[in-house]
Amino acid sequence: MNHNTPSRATAWWICALVAAALYGNYYVYDSIGPVADALQTQRGFSDAQVGLLNAVYSLPNVVLILLGGVLVDRFGAAKVTLGTAAICFAGALLTALSPSFEGMVAGRLLFGIGAETFGISTLAVLAQYFAGGNVAFTMGLALSLGRLGSYSTDMSPTWFPHAYAQGWQPPLLIAAAMGAASLGASVLYWWLDRRVEASAKHDVQAQAQPFVWRDLLHFGKAYWYLLILCVLWYSVILAFRSTFSIKYFQHVHGLDLAAAGELNSYVFLAAVFATPAFGWLCDRVGRYAPFLAFGAVLLPIALAVMVLSSGGLEVSTALMGISYSLVPAVMWPLASKVVAPARFGTAIGLMWVVQNAGIGGANLVAGWLNTRAGASAQNPAGYDAMMWFFGTCSLVGAVFALVLWATAGRKHQELQARQA
Repeated sequence: MNHNTPSRATAWWICALVAAALYGNYYVYDSIGPVADALQTQRGFSDAQVGLLNAVYSLPNVVLILLGGVLVDRFGAAKVTLGTAAICFAGALLTALSPSFEGMVAGRLLFGIGAETFGISTLAVLAQYFAGGNVAFTMGLALSLGRLGSYSTDMSPTWFPHAYAQGWQPPLLIAAAMGAASLGASVLYWWLDRRVEASAKHDVQAQAQPFVWRDLLHFGKAYWYLLILCVLWYSVILAFRSTFSIKYFQHVHGLDLAAAGELNSYVFLAAVFATPAFGWLCDRVGRYAPFLAFGAVLLPIALAVMVLSSGGLEVSTALMGISYSLVPAVMWPLASKVVAPARFGTAIGLMWVVQNAGIGGANLVAGWLNTRAGASAQNPAGYDAMMWFFGTCSLVGAVFALVLWATAGRKHQELQARQA
């Protein structure tokens, strides 16, 4: 570290503020799941409408995510983090205060417009301040601490029972408060960044790659296998876990809201500790594709156990937690190995675009299937179509993970990729 770079202590303060900002952002994103049943019983929302509240988050990012990196390059990570955190808070507040379904959709849309670009800018922050080393570890650590926000959302019926007893709105106001805390952490980071004027900022700009359509012609089969796995795996685990799982546990397995939220929270709680550990293990072993395939295969197994065994919820949740810990820890490092460095920005941009389209589409399809089948506590069999949909998507994703391992993930192939 030279005289132009910030001190190590400052860099770690920045990492802590980023993690705090991510915590609030993750809390807001997952805030719909715990109130899904209340929205249905108290406000008369259908499952299709509940699904739309999370789907609308992803839909604008099919296009906007391509602009996120450009905004970071042009205005800097600090300004973009602050601006998008403010947009996210405004969206969370509108969602909580809106008296109509249309207003809640507008709030979730506004939150989605800010949140994904917020995610890109926070990664750029860490790349900027830890350019000399520990980038992968700090990214994994910050994201893992951020996932505590998702865990907290699922635990919120237990932590704030009086709020949930008052109806659907107080829990969403708590989520808006978390959005305000995220904005506060972003303000502190922006203030600190202005003081240190980190010289590493130009390094982040130099690494960014514009989205160029003709670059798609240069991607090999391994990348496309990885992209298909990315969209299918994220679509299943986020659409199910963040939107419908708590409601499913209540109506099909007879859990109350607090127990359903607590069970669902274990997925993210496991990821908080396991994701950095799995990333460290893969780096030490030097293998990625086998770990990715193992994590992908666990997801359809977890869903099958959940559907076929009335007493297997803990087992299925544990399997899903391992999958959610392992796949993200491996997917992004592996992506850097199956595409040329000059096209990495384009590759990641396209993966994020398709991922958001898949998550949004999966929420809409699952909600439509539940509404069409009349899924409810009185008709638990109505959830079968949704589970078949999620199970099929996760199984196809696992197949592509295995094909990727067989075609580009052998030991000698990964060794060549590291040496390239």
